[in-house]
Amino acid sequence: MSGNLQRQQSQIYPVFRYNNAPNALGWLAKAFGFKTFLEVPGPSGRVAHAEMALEQAVIMLGSTGNDPSNPWTAVKQGVYVYVDDVDAHYAQARATGATIVKELQDTPHGSREYSVQDLEGFLWGFGNFRPDPTH
Repeated sequence: MSGNLQRQQSQIYPVFRYNNAPNALGWLAKAFGFKTFLEVPGPSGRVAHAEMALEQAVIMLGSTGNDPSNPWTAVKQGVYVYVDDVDAHYAQARATGATIVKELQDTPHGSREYSVQDLEGFLWGFGNFRPDPTH
């Protein structure tokens, strides 16, 4: 690799849901060296959303749940992908018959995003949010 290559910011982020997310944050730090750079508390000691980094790698995680309006609380893992033009991406997915499980929306944290299940039921999120471990 050339020494003058600029570091590329990731566009794909693994997402994990844990039954005991507070415990998982500590374990991932101790076992693998991840560092928490964002933690949003949820009700009853749960984690609504957290972001951890290991060098340039970033993961997102939170507590499992049963909120029918949010498919992310019911899965153990999924993938979130940053896209520049969320509306065009959504239109393409819808036009091909993709199973939209969370409609395109603006979120309270400033992202525009939607979620879809692929042909075998894996959960994917697409939006314009990028975790930033430098802030």
